[in-house]
Amino acid sequence: MKRSISYLVVLFFLLSSSVYSQKGMDALPLRTSLNYGKSVAVFGGSVSVIPASDSAKILWEKYLGMTIHNYGVPGAGFSSLQGKSLQQQVDKAGMHDIYILWASTNDYTNQREVGLYTDYTELDGYDKEKLITQAGGINYCIKKIYAINPHAIIYFFTSSKAFMNRGGYDPLYPEGMNKYVEMQKKVCALHGIPVLDQFSLGGYNIYNQQLYYHDAIHMNAAGYKKLAELQVPFLAFP
Repeated sequence: MKRSISYLVVLFFLLSSSVYSQKGMDALPLRTSLNYGKSVAVFGGSVSVIPASDSAKILWEKYLGMTIHNYGVPGAGFSSLQGKSLQQQVDKAGMHDIYILWASTNDYTNQREVGLYTDYTELDGYDKEKLITQAGGINYCIKKIYAINPHAIIYFFTSSKAFMNRGGYDPLYPEGMNKYVEMQKKVCALHGIPVLDQFSLGGYNIYNQQLYYHDAIHMNAAGYKKLAELQVPFLAFP
């Protein structure tokens, strides 16, 4: 009996996978998502706000009926030392249903401290000196969003791969960007924030970089459309 049930479960997923591969996102029951039709605030650096990123956001609107508000600023990172940081962006945010923290590459490329997952939390007494670290900046943003809207839904998009140097795309390279990505996930785990690991799951590498990136860091329209294939299902059913 157990073997029969296991067989049926496997068959279901195989059939589901086949349908999805044939019809893409049109095959998903996205209108049943609790996030359908929600107001979404997006914070980040240039990767979250350049015109090419509309290729992804248009699909959020098409499939999930979302209304999108962009707060991102080119050059921004989570560290308070990094440009118009996400900390500053969140300070100016209004009331929304969903808040997306879309990590850039700027903390990594400008060698800001990664920090500890406890930076600027109740575990260190909200030490403001830790706001210069990536971790401290993420924790600040999360705390501030809940102060603005206690019922907020927060999602985190990790940094994507970049190709300015080996550390930008090699997950095993010491002191590479994956170190920053892993800390992003640790901070989110502390607060129960769902994470989309774009670094690991994006599918970008040195062999297809020319297809999906228009420079070492920023994706082109095709790259963002590819990314949306991850983002839309995640936003629908995180």
